[in-house]
Amino acid sequence: MRRTFLFTELSHKVLTGFWFGKEHYRLQKMKYSLKGLFAVFIIFSFFPLQSQESEEESVLQEFQNAQAAEERFNIFFNSLDRYKINSAYDWLDTVKIYLGNSQKTKDESASVHYKLMQAQIYNDLGDYDKSIVLAKELYGGSDTLDITSQRLILDVLDDNYAKLQLYDKQIEIRKRKREIGISENVAFYDIYSNLGLHRKARNQYIMEVKPTIADNDSYGLAKYHSKVGNYLRLDNSAPTALSELKKAKAYLDVFVNDISKQKTEKELFDAEFLKAEIEGNIGKCHVLLGEYDEAIPLLENSIELLTTSPKNSHQIEVVENTLNLADANLQLEKFTDAKRNLDIEFENISTLQTIKRNSLLASFYDKVENYRNAATFYRRNERIKDSLNQKQSSLIKQQLVTIVANEDLENSQRLIDEQKRINEQARNEMKAKDERINFVFISLIFTLLGFAGLVYAYLKSIKNQRLIADQKHIIENALIEKDSLLKEIHHRVKNNLQMVSSLLSLQTKNTRSKSAIEALEEGKSRVKAMALIHQKLYQNDDLSVIEMQGYIESLINSVQSVYKKGGHNISITIDAEGTELDIDRAIPFGLILNELVSNSFKYAFPESDENGKIYIHLRKNGNQGYFEYTDNGVGLPEDADERTNSSMGIRLMNRLVNQLQSKLNIDRANEGVRFWFNFS
Repeated sequence: MRRTFLFTELSHKVLTGFWFGKEHYRLQKMKYSLKGLFAVFIIFSFFPLQSQESEEESVLQEFQNAQAAEERFNIFFNSLDRYKINSAYDWLDTVKIYLGNSQKTKDESASVHYKLMQAQIYNDLGDYDKSIVLAKELYGGSDTLDITSQRLILDVLDDNYAKLQLYDKQIEIRKRKREIGISENVAFYDIYSNLGLHRKARNQYIMEVKPTIADNDSYGLAKYHSKVGNYLRLDNSAPTALSELKKAKAYLDVFVNDISKQKTEKELFDAEFLKAEIEGNIGKCHVLLGEYDEAIPLLENSIELLTTSPKNSHQIEVVENTLNLADANLQLEKFTDAKRNLDIEFENISTLQTIKRNSLLASFYDKVENYRNAATFYRRNERIKDSLNQKQSSLIKQQLVTIVANEDLENSQRLIDEQKRINEQARNEMKAKDERINFVFISLIFTLLGFAGLVYAYLKSIKNQRLIADQKHIIENALIEKDSLLKEIHHRVKNNLQMVSSLLSLQTKNTRSKSAIEALEEGKSRVKAMALIHQKLYQNDDLSVIEMQGYIESLINSVQSVYKKGGHNISITIDAEGTELDIDRAIPFGLILNELVSNSFKYAFPESDENGKIYIHLRKNGNQGYFEYTDNGVGLPEDADERTNSSMGIRLMNRLVNQLQSKLNIDRANEGVRFWFNFS
């Protein structure tokens, strides 16, 4: 009996052309012949009986084993994948039997439950009209139902109206949800997207949903970025969409791999299908960008998983992904694969998807030089497009006005009254035909005047642009001249300071006093420090700042040249990479560093500088800067505080630090000395 049932079920599915889930997609691609069916029959006839038994009880079997209608109701709507083993037709037949029994026993509560399940199954099958009839029948008595049943009825109606593009009815259902407390807000972003207003849909979605997602909600962030990315893709912004979709995939990976949080079976089930959606949308972005090799594996993986989903939205995604897969194969001239994709017959395919499929088939026949078939599909598309334009134009315009204005929906009687008013208005317009012709004529005159004004404004804007370009050229030349003059000034200042340094050197040679010579050498060192700053400035492309790492290295070399007898064995570490200072800060800083290095060379290592070390650190982040100077010499004498007032070097450093709006700090460590200060 089991073998006979399986063969009957398989034969029924193949002959009727209905496949639901993963078997649908695979068998449609294989296109079983009669010979193949016979082979399947032989296999099932001789295969051991126990191998046909399901390893796990199907949801339908669990449903049939339940004792009460309410228990079956919960099994049906809480099952994660009710169509994995048994098709929707199997479910429909079973539910009809239970519905008939409940009607015979006049069990009203059970009848409501079975009718609601029946409405959901028709929705899953794509028979939206039947689903709406059943749901509306239940909706009429929804005030007597529990809140869960009311929510399910409204969800079914919402989805049916969306599939049939009856967006005004869909808005009515959503407002009803708000009235009975099922949802607080009425969201329209998916309706905007269905009407082609993808950018408006994205903006409203971001505004309404993003504030509700916690920063640590990885799954919520994955859904959010997936939705935003899909709206961007539909709006033909493929590169930006790709970035959002990759963020979504990254957040979903974090959610799935987070072992610190326990996840329910439903959460893992939903995450698996969300990943398939994201990969499918990433694949479609690659197709839009012409990256077909990257698109194909993503689309194939997405299709393979989404075909097992009971959700209608996923079945629509399967169709869309299959068409994009065919497009990618066609562009790569994989004609056999492309034709196999296009030959798949889907139960639920929208008009726009039919147009796309016909276009791809026409392109395929063009490429294989079968021009007669190509022309056939081109003509089919033209007929579909003409019909679509006639049917949808006025309806979509009316619904757009309704949604954007956010007006209350009208009931049937008001729609009839509105139609009467439109007819009356049409009769009045016929009577006023002459007036309208005059109005059109006057409008034409004003249009011509407006066009003339636009031409005048355009010509004037061209003239202004030329004037702006000339002024920009003058300003650029002036800036170049200014930079040249500044470089020349800094060069001359450097030369003048070098001349002062040379004069001090001459004066040193004519002086016999040792203290005077030391004073002149110190002055010469300070002058060189300032001259070096001006030299660095005119050598830079940017005249406003000095790169301090190179400046400090040059300054150390300059000081070493003054103290030829010492300082060459000292290890000097400079940590100022990437730090830049303007001239107002660089000059005081250079003089301070000149004093510190000179003092280290003169006094820090009186006996030997073999193990001498000097560390210089300079950093500036934004408006805050920090300087530190350390050596491991003999340190400051014990009466250093008393010498502070008499030492010109210390007094000079204090004044220079004051110019930087800071205070010089001195740390007399056990070994050496440390100077530091903060500056702005």
